Amino acid sequence: MRQIVCLATSPWYPIPTRKQQVMSRIPDAEILYFDPSATIIAPLRDKHAKPLMTKYKEPPVHPQENITAYSLPPVLPFFYKKRAINRINQKKIAKFIREKMKEHGFENPVLWVYSPVTVDLVDLVPHSALVYDCVDRHSAYGGLMDPALVDAMELELAGKTDMTFATAEALAERLRTAQPKTRFIPNGANFERFAEAAKPQPVPDDLKDIPHPLFGFVGALQSCIEYDFVEQAAKARSDWHFVWIGKEKPGVDLSALRALPNNHFLGMKPNEQLPQYLAHFDACLNLFAKSDLSKDVSPLKFYEYLATGRPIVSTRQPDQILQYAPLIHIADDAAGFAAACEAALCDTQPERTAARIEEGRKSSWDARVAQRCDVLAEQGIV
Repeated sequence: MRQIVCLATSPWYPIPTRKQQVMSRIPDAEILYFDPSATIIAPLRDKHAKPLMTKYKEPPVHPQENITAYSLPPVLPFFYKKRAINRINQKKIAKFIREKMKEHGFENPVLWVYSPVTVDLVDLVPHSALVYDCVDRHSAYGGLMDPALVDAMELELAGKTDMTFATAEALAERLRTAQPKTRFIPNGANFERFAEAAKPQPVPDDLKDIPHPLFGFVGALQSCIEYDFVEQAAKARSDWHFVWIGKEKPGVDLSALRALPNNHFLGMKPNEQLPQYLAHFDACLNLFAKSDLSKDVSPLKFYEYLATGRPIVSTRQPDQILQYAPLIHIADDAAGFAAACEAALCDTQPERTAARIEEGRKSSWDARVAQRCDVLAEQGIV
């Protein structure tokens, strides 16, 4: 059985992202999955981060029989601004990982990483092959970072790999300057789960009193979302109702939307419950605002929407959704968004619903991971 050490950028629980979806589907593998480190100052910004300071001392969790998930110890802040700080952090993390590898009998596993910061770790952890899976333009996140440093670390990391993957073609093109074998494989959907939304589902209690038509958004409520389009549509059409499912990120001002009676914020929902909500949306919303970050994202929500067969209203971001233009409704401005919503309400033809579901099937995580495993097998990596 192959051994894989995965250094993730999101914890295994509670939200399944590309990292968990990929690791849970790699066949014949024993996997050590490491949740990302929090910084030692994280509790100053978020009181809920305090338990993360000692979580690495707790026993691991076992989300699957072949997967053991650990939390990493906390690290120093500002590692995206100062390379010296990153080297200190990665040395500390590498020591922790080597200890866990020894406990589990891992000697030369495949080292699978998701962040540019690991460039200063990979030479400190024994491995038979190195895989980098790029899921975003990390230098576009903003905040306390030096974008040029982040980009430089990422290219240096890619140059060390045996294989690099990217979720967007533009990301792949850039990474090919350092690793010519870089492959573009976008995100996907848990097709079997989200296709359930195409079948009759009970109405969740917190949807029962919200009138139709319902336009629904599922995902993180972060700064890269085009809220203004919804605000203008909601003011113009008081009979339309907008449902938001997801966690509100720090620094996002949603007060204008919250003041409107036809906007409904339901908070986060367990992933397994989402099909029950999506089944009752008259249209699903993909609302990335134009930016360097959103241009190259690969939104899981979009592929999950496809799997439901529901009509989709989307901004023109990211680039990869444009291949589905004949099956969705694209808006470039607030007026276009209102028109797209009108069109989506009429988009109920069975053949178009079936076509969206089929695209969701082609974009399933099973298919995406099979692609990845084929590439790695060709390279003799797994």
